[in-house]
Amino acid sequence: MKIFVSLMKDKNDIIYSLSISDIQTVAFQELDRELTGDEIEAIKDLIGEKINWYDSIFNSIIEKNIGN
Repeated sequence: MKIFVSLMKDKNDIIYSLSISDIQTVAFQELDRELTGDEIEAIKDLIGEKINWYDSIFNSIIEKNIGN
């Protein structure tokens, strides 16, 4: 239990994030160029709206057979 408590000290720790580099990697692979700053600004909120975080978390819990 001591390990669990130390891992859970800050419940606001970020588990997963995307960087500008991640966005540029996709842009270069798909468009053969990087995006401009304005283009990144135009899509960054859309990216967050398209990530189904609830299902990702729940499916990961099921995949690891946690709670059964």
